[in-house]
Amino acid sequence: MECIDELGLVEEVGNYISISNYEAEPTMKAIDNQLVKILFRFYSNLLDQWTVETMWAAVVDADKGHYQIKNTPFYASIAFEDIVFAEYDETEGMLTYRDTFEFSGNSTIQVVMMSKAIAMNDVMQLFNEMGCGFEGFSESYFVLNIPADKDYQPIKRKLSELQDQGVIDYAEPVLSDQHYCY
Repeated sequence: MECIDELGLVEEVGNYISISNYEAEPTMKAIDNQLVKILFRFYSNLLDQWTVETMWAAVVDADKGHYQIKNTPFYASIAFEDIVFAEYDETEGMLTYRDTFEFSGNSTIQVVMMSKAIAMNDVMQLFNEMGCGFEGFSESYFVLNIPADKDYQPIKRKLSELQDQGVIDYAEPVLSDQHYCY
């Protein structure tokens, strides 16, 4: 996949790339207003290389290393509001993801604009009106958060309709049990 990086979010570092969530503040108010950045290091089949992505998280229980994700990930295989276990890693110099402790029930959908016939902001707004959150990465790539309490079938129909029209392509890297369509 070809990524456009006008915002300076992607940095090539040796044999991997680093992706940073560009928001200065997360979209949701954190528990006790205490936010931390958590590093995720993983091999991305989509990018075909080792990748580092950082995300904002609210402290749930620092003693147990539990944090609630407050961004929709661009590539990491978790979802908005999942509670993860992270610990300080000396090598990384920051809190680093180790495991998912509790799944939120939310789903993450990756969307690539395939046509300029419709502006990406208009497509994001369409899904926003359907109750989905979103975060943009570039002029042609964004991710959707499908909340656990949303019926995914009408959203999936709209994604498929736009795909059939050649407007977008999409992937469902994190699809919760309640959103899985048989």
